[in-house]
Formats: sequence, structure tokens, C-alpha cells
Amino acid sequence: MTMRDVTSDGRTPEGSGSVFPSRRRVLRLAGGGLALAVLTAGAVGCDEDAVDAVDVEEPGNAGGDEPGGDGGKEADADVDGNGKGNGNGQAPEPLWTKPTSAETYGDNDELVAAGGVVIASGSPLAALDAATGEQKWSLPGGAVPGAPLLLSEDTLYLASSEYDGSVIGYDPASGKETWRSRLGKEYRQPRPIAVDGEQVYVIAEILEDDGSSKTNVIAALNSTTGRVAWKEQRDVGTEQNGIHAAVRGRHLVYTDFKKNLTVRDTAGGGQVWTHKTTKTNYGFFTVHQDLVIVPQGNVLQAFNLTDGKEKWSLEASDGALLREPAVLEDVLYVADSARAMRAVDPRTGKQLWKSEALADAGLQVPRQYVKAGDTLFGATDLDKQGGIIAMDASTGAVRWTFNDKTGDYHAWLVATDGKRVFALHGKKLHALPV
Repeated sequence: MTMRDVTSDGRTPEGSGSVFPSRRRVLRLAGGGLALAVLTAGAVGCDEDAVDAVDVEEPGNAGGDEPGGDGGKEADADVDGNGKGNGNGQAPEPLWTKPTSAETYGDNDELVAAGGVVIASGSPLAALDAATGEQKWSLPGGAVPGAPLLLSEDTLYLASSEYDGSVIGYDPASGKETWRSRLGKEYRQPRPIAVDGEQVYVIAEILEDDGSSKTNVIAALNSTTGRVAWKEQRDVGTEQNGIHAAVRGRHLVYTDFKKNLTVRDTAGGGQVWTHKTTKTNYGFFTVHQDLVIVPQGNVLQAFNLTDGKEKWSLEASDGALLREPAVLEDVLYVADSARAMRAVDPRTGKQLWKSEALADAGLQVPRQYVKAGDTLFGATDLDKQGGIIAMDASTGAVRWTFNDKTGDYHAWLVATDGKRVFALHGKKLHALPV
């Protein structure tokens, strides 16, 4: 099936009636080559998006202007071990705060924690000790702007900062190169998009004789030998930017700017099925077992990976638009434009609970989630009414909100190693106790 050239429309920001996308959201979704073009043109805007004029008390600051000035200081003694803050609704003090070289666009795979370190996309690419914040290693070339930090069980995969057509694997604990592959001279800027136990999946531009590119290829690289396992040219009009991807068993699932949800066979690369997605979800989805779950306007739909048939759907009865979903420990979490949070059984679509706590507190809607213990941590786009929101994973009740009060226009990013929660905002990386 041909993927048609369709322009993405804007979706309504949380709590407003505008249908135009935020400047930060466009940058985040563009990624890769488009992000480079934007940077080259000097077109990155720093204006805050319009937000509702909600009269709320500023969320608790954790450390003033430089909360990390004392290095690896432990959190306040009143902070308990379940992400509940200091007992009065205020956020815990950071364990440490460090400046970073981060160059992020707010995508969820630009901050990772593995091998005892936490890494934020940037140049140079620096790995900080998860416990102390001290630098363990760095790569001078850094990460390619807009390309993901793709993490497998024991390897960090990066597009080469030399732009030489290579994809490189590193040991996240030491920063040492452990694997390298090259798709071929006839391809440009291969970027890893997904990984499983056997293969690394990349998308790259196909070069024309004059050095231009009109088409792109999706390929699988053997994660042991680096050899090309298969490659398939994608349809004319598809883009290599704005890719979201995941692998489950023999199915590679991905979306791009063209509002298509596509599933391929990981063994040979053949397309299994494809569906159109709505203009509102910007390609975000999640997978659980044999299902891919996609927000489609005010409806959440689950499709079988094997044949694309709908397994279940859940409608937001108030007409609110559903946002980015996440499955954590067999529970699906998703917020909507009315600032309601839902927990859903991803196998059946049954709603487990719905909370209005975000709306009641005047907080922004999270767009990324991690879970540690019994606390769900969400990261938001906007700074003034957002930050890192800690919620009770069993009810959605807001426990506390962490905001560094810098006013930086970048989206917040969150990651966890199970012992700490890492919050990245612009050029500052905070470690919070859980």
C-alpha cells in the first residue's frame, strides 16, 4: 500500500482551543535531517506556548537557583522511599543536579539510564554516574541531533556523528565501542530506530547520482556481525524523520509524519499491514504483548500485530483528545486534553481508574512516563505549569511536582534506573529520590 504525502495538522494544546502545533513539538517530531535544517537556518524559537491563565501556586522548587551545588547531597530526611516527597506535597530535594551538554528536542529516547550511568543526548555525549552525577565517560563527537539514544539490554546504539554512514554500538557503562555496521555508500545518514535481541533496525536516505535523495530505505543489521540482514525501499513520499518504532517478536512497528502505522516482518522486512492514523496523535503508540495501541483522536484503539484487526477500543466520552500512551508493568497510562489521567488494562481495554487530579491542581498533561515503586512519574512539555509530576500509580492522585523554575522552553524528559528518577530540563539534569 502506498503511503501518501499528507501534511500533519496541529493538535489542540492541553487546555486551549488552538489547533496549531507548538514550536517545540514540531522540532521534537521532526528530528534528524529536518532538525538540522532548522538549526542551520537559525529558526529555533524560544517563545513559550500559550497556556491557560490558571491561578495556581508555583510547584515546589527543589533546590533554588543551583539545587545541585552540593554535589551528591542526599535528599531531605523527611522524604520517604515511595516518591511521596517531604510529606507536605512539596517535591523532594534532588540528590544531585549537574549541567549537561544536552541538545534535545523532547523526544522520549533522548535520555536513558543503564549500566549505572545516565546519558542525555548532546555533544559531547556524556555519561554521568547515576549515584553521584560525576562524569564517567564522554564521546567528543556526541549524538546526532534528533537521532535516538537506542538502548538494548547491554548496548547503546548511535548514528555516527562523523556522518560516514555508520551505526555504532557502545557499552553504556564504559563508553567503549563494541559494535559497528555500515549500510552502504549508496545510503546517507542511517539512523537506528529500534532493536531486539538479534537485529538493529535503521532508516536511511537513498542517494541519487547527483547526491540528492527522494526515497529512503528501512533495513535490519545483525547485532552480532553488523551485516545487513535485509533492506526494503519505502514508498515514494515517505520520510525518514519523525519516526517512532518498537519491536515485539517478529513484528517491527513504526509511524512517521505521513500518519501511517506500519508493521513489518522482522525476519525478511516484508510489510504485514498498515493503517492510517489521525492527525491528532503525531505517531505516538505503545505495544503490549501481541497488541499495538494507538490514540486516534478521542478513541484509544488496540490492533493485533499479526493482522491489524481491532481487538478493543476505549472512547473518551467527554470528547477530549487522548495523548501519548505508555504501558508500564502491564498497565496502560494515558492522559487527555482535558487533563484527565486514565489507567487501562492493555489486554482488554477496560478502564481501571480515571483521575481528575491534574486538572484540579492546574497542572499540564504528561507526555512521557516512567514508574518506580508505586509512583508514576510524568514529564510535561511546558515549564510554568509542568515539570516532573509524581502520581500515585494506583489512583492517579498527585503527590508532588518538581520544577527547577528556570523558565527554560525545552520539554522535560524523564528516565529511571529503579533507584532514582532522572529529570532533564534544557541544560540541567536532576536526580530525584524514589
